[in-house]
Parts: sequence; structure tokens; C-alpha cells
Amino acid sequence: MTKIFLGPAGIPLSTRGKGSVEGVKRVKELGLNAMEVEFVQGVKMSVETAKELGEVSRELGVRLSVHAPYYINLCSSEPDKVSASKKRIIDTAERAHAMGADAIAIHVGFYGDLSPKECYQMVKSALLEIRDQMAERGIDSVKLGVETMAKETAFGTLDEVISISKEVSGVIPYIDWAHTFARQGGKIDYGEIIDRLTRELGLNHINSHFESLQMRKGKFVDVHEPISKNSPPFEPLAKALLERDVSITLVCESPRLEEDALIMKQVLESLGYKLG
Repeated sequence: MTKIFLGPAGIPLSTRGKGSVEGVKRVKELGLNAMEVEFVQGVKMSVETAKELGEVSRELGVRLSVHAPYYINLCSSEPDKVSASKKRIIDTAERAHAMGADAIAIHVGFYGDLSPKECYQMVKSALLEIRDQMAERGIDSVKLGVETMAKETAFGTLDEVISISKEVSGVIPYIDWAHTFARQGGKIDYGEIIDRLTRELGLNHINSHFESLQMRKGKFVDVHEPISKNSPPFEPLAKALLERDVSITLVCESPRLEEDALIMKQVLESLGYKLG
């Protein structure tokens, strides 16, 4: 039976109060059931606040995930940057655990002067170390989500994120559908990707982002646009999900946040799915 969790990347723009607790309350008011907590500019939330957020989200039935800071590069040639990156991921995971979030989205790194294979080995080594440190702290409920990336200079092809998830337990692909669409030259087969994730990894839940991307000089680039741009289109994804027995979180990363999340909800409803 298909189960879909849908909501915005961060606090809804229409939230009247401040902070993530008020954001989760607004998500519930809007009839959505998920929110990604954004630590993209740094992990500034205390563990105590994270616990409070978790209590409210559980009470309201809103599923939480978290986005780690952008300032992460596990393939950096500078050891200090790699060390700082690991700390940011662990700090994110600690808050995610406290709030009961199931996964964190991570932009793990850039190839730089390394080959993709060399970068892969650095990412793998770092994630193994991070996983062990999380275990020492009792952080056992949070998956490390390696995000698919649009830029060809970044670690994060679909094959890379699936492969590293096979090799490191506790690591999953965090699928950004638009990033994957761009990385594949403006093409995407949603059903094929869903089937790979469930067949090759045995995932019982998929974490993902959805938005449209801007085209420049005949190429899709990582500039987020409203989903009305249809790059990629949402309805084929909705149909592919409803044809399968799958559980998924769809985090709307459109600049219109909840407005576009509600359009996504309308599309699902038009296909016969009611958001729980």
C-alpha cells in the first residue's frame, strides 16, 4: 500500500510565528504531513529544542527529516575541512535523533582534483567513521542520506549513491528528483529509479526532494524553480508511486514551498490518493 509523506523544505512561508515548532503546526494546518528541518546555514538548534520539536511533530503526525549544512566536503584536500564536515554531519544527526527525524540529507562533496573513484573512497571512509561515532553516542535511528546532485563536479550520481548505500550500513540515497533529472541530461524514468531503490537496497522508505530547475544555455542547472516549470514534471512521479507498494517522503524544495506542496497534494488527490 502506497504511503506518502509530503511537506515543505523548512518552515512554511505562511507561518505566523517563528521557529520550527510553529512551522510544524502550520504544516498540520495546511493538511500536509512532513517537514524537512533546514540546518543548511549551520546547526544552530539546541538538542533541547530538537526534543521539543519532536514531541510536537509526533503529537501532530508530521514526519520529520533534516538537511545538513551546505558547508560539507568529505573529498576536500584539506584535512581540517574534512574534519569540520564530519562534525557538522554528526551534530546534525544528534539533533535529528533528538527530534525523531528518520534521515538527514547531505551534500557529501566535490571531486575537485580527485577522480570520482578516489572521491568515492574518501566519502566511504568518512561515512564509516561518522557512523561509528554516531553509534558511540547512541544515535541509532537516523539514516545518513547521500543526496543525488545536479552538478557534474559533485559526488552524487544515482549509481554512486546506490553503490555507497550498499557498502555502508546506515547510509541511504536521498533522492533529489530534479537533481537526478539534470545529471541525466534532462531525462528521468521515475519508476525505474523507485524499482532500483526497492530491489537493490530493499528500502522500506524513500527520502526525496522535489522541485523544478532552471535551464541555461540548453542545460538544466541547480537553480530551483516553481514546479509549474515541469522540469521535471511531477505527475509522472505521482503515477509511478501510486502504481507501487512504496513509502516515501516528498519534500518540496520549490521556492514556493508549501504553495507548491499543496499543488503536489492536489495532483495526488486527482489520481485518487488521499494524504493521511
